[in-house]
Amino acid sequence: MPLLRFRPASPPRARFALPAVAATAAAAAAVCVATALPAAPAHAAANTSANTNANAPANTTANATVRADPFARTGKLAAATCPEPPMITGGVPRTESYLRTMLKCLNTSWSRHLAKSGRTFRAPVVEFYDEPVREVCGLPWPAQAAAFYCTDRRTLVFPLTGDWVENRTDLYPLKVAAHEYGHHLQSLTGIRRAFESRLRAARSRALQSELGRRYELQADCLAGVFLGAAWGSMSRTGQDWTTLLDETKDSGDEYAAYRSHGKGANRVHWLKRGYQGRSPAACDTWSAPAAKVA
Repeated sequence: MPLLRFRPASPPRARFALPAVAATAAAAAAVCVATALPAAPAHAAANTSANTNANAPANTTANATVRADPFARTGKLAAATCPEPPMITGGVPRTESYLRTMLKCLNTSWSRHLAKSGRTFRAPVVEFYDEPVREVCGLPWPAQAAAFYCTDRRTLVFPLTGDWVENRTDLYPLKVAAHEYGHHLQSLTGIRRAFESRLRAARSRALQSELGRRYELQADCLAGVFLGAAWGSMSRTGQDWTTLLDETKDSGDEYAAYRSHGKGANRVHWLKRGYQGRSPAACDTWSAPAAKVA
């Protein structure tokens, strides 16, 4: 029996009905979003979006999802003081302690930023699992997925085992946490609601897939914004950043069964764009050309 830290009493389920053509994509993208692991020679990264024809042309109406960018004119994310605690001490993993510390910093940083624009902030609920369980967010736990954001409960879900976090001292676990936190920001600002509305109206799998990638790549970019704001306090080196970019590239859709998070080069592009600009306004994937969200 798995050792469960915080088991939801009643797993959340989808709150809306969708046309049949959109149901599969929305079940993963709008209810519970998973971050795929970097690819390794022994296995391909997993993801939970709908299947699509990789050669299908992008529908240019996908960039109409968010008509008014809620991050526009909010300025840069203020420099954050976020010294990292050790991930491993004396050979003992401190994963939960590490994530809790960095999530506290994410809360502080983003709450102040949203307050400047007059938006109400609510911290996400956080749940930790010692190992994957049969069901999360009302769906089967996706194989080889790193972390989740359950939209109905505004809950971040982190397994404390798996390649994404075990025996690591690099930046990838923090990037995953910041990415999932980006989905919480999308919920707080209304971006997710607009995305779901556009997803309902999508009449092709190609358009559904493109919308999902715009949504995921924005979360990558928002993760980069936070990393840029916190970088000066984390005692990291240029090599640490280069390693993270390589790992992000290896988590691209080239190594997955479905197109959901974007090609590795595009994941790197949006992570770097957020990091360098340190402004969430730089993360407007919705008006980006199709090539940048492929």
